[in-house]
Amino acid sequence: MGLKFEIVARDTGTRARVGRLSTPHGVVETPTFMPVGTAGTVKGMTQEHLEQLGVQMLLANTYHLYLRPGHETIRELGGLHRFMSWPHPILTDSGGFQVMSLKGLVRVTEDGVYFRSHLDGSLHFFSPEKAVEVQLALGADIIMTLDECVEYPASHETLLRATKLTGRWARRAKDFYDEQVGRVPRESGRGVREEPAPGPQFPPPSPSLFGIVQGGTDQALRRQSVEEIVGIGLEGYALGGLSVGEPKTEMYETVAYTADQLPADRPRYLMGVGTPEDLVECVARGIDLFDCVLPTRNARNACVFTSAGKLIVKNARYARDQQPPDPQCECFVCRRYTRSYLRHLFLAGEMLAGILATYHNLYFYLDSMRRIRQAIVFGNFERNYFRVRAGL
Repeated sequence: MGLKFEIVARDTGTRARVGRLSTPHGVVETPTFMPVGTAGTVKGMTQEHLEQLGVQMLLANTYHLYLRPGHETIRELGGLHRFMSWPHPILTDSGGFQVMSLKGLVRVTEDGVYFRSHLDGSLHFFSPEKAVEVQLALGADIIMTLDECVEYPASHETLLRATKLTGRWARRAKDFYDEQVGRVPRESGRGVREEPAPGPQFPPPSPSLFGIVQGGTDQALRRQSVEEIVGIGLEGYALGGLSVGEPKTEMYETVAYTADQLPADRPRYLMGVGTPEDLVECVARGIDLFDCVLPTRNARNACVFTSAGKLIVKNARYARDQQPPDPQCECFVCRRYTRSYLRHLFLAGEMLAGILATYHNLYFYLDSMRRIRQAIVFGNFERNYFRVRAGL
């Protein structure tokens, strides 16, 4: 259905691997980091900036796009790629995590989840089928099944219920997906095949459906979830329900255990993780795809990632510091601007502050992933494990 994944290199001392993920809108070299474009935009970045940075694939948020401007509007305008003028791969999440985060505004049932909009309080409903329907309208390259994500800590009974429900929802999502993206042309609600919207043409989407493995940090539940989700027969698999408050050691153990259970010939996606250290640790445990709001959200709060660790550029100590944010970095921000200037921009409330910090943080993440891929291909990932983690 338009997706092909092949392993091109493996590290001999860890589970790290380099792959090529072919999608309808281009090839993605893995492991890779996907910047989060929640509402069809990475905050503070133009699409030209993202291309300059070498972004291979973006993540867009189903929940937010469903509420505004609406998935039908985006479909009528030619799909998300055309709507946001991004001709490269896009992954959309199912909206489940965002919905579950609406404390006091959500009710989970066997049929799906009822929730109230954070914008106006209006009542909405996502079933497994509806989540697929919305994502198909958006036209992403990779779409996700609806899952129930629970916070840490949670009782065994809560985790078991959510794990089983996630499995049943995944089966329903796959059945609906097969009906909608079957081997026959899709038709509009008027019973006639629709013509593409005028304007620049992008390759027609042929979305691939990924399932989400749940189970918290309980290995028995993770194994049970893997068996059920893999048994459905999907094109890729994600690890959900992590980085929700559990200790790092438990997260890493769960990632290693779960990744080992998943098919080696399918892409593995760790959702919502993480720090630069997390990326290295989880690549070493066999993960191929990552997303996280950390580099962009931290940037807007004056936190930049550097080869020497995090730097809070608003601190008074940088008032007269003429060094670049990271002397080891080659991005245009570090080649041109100083810590003292960035600090001034943040204190003055200038929007350029967040723009420059975001560009640098994304460069740091993407360059780190490039170095990781290079180390795996050259066979020295394990030897350089901690140097790579530090971004050196």
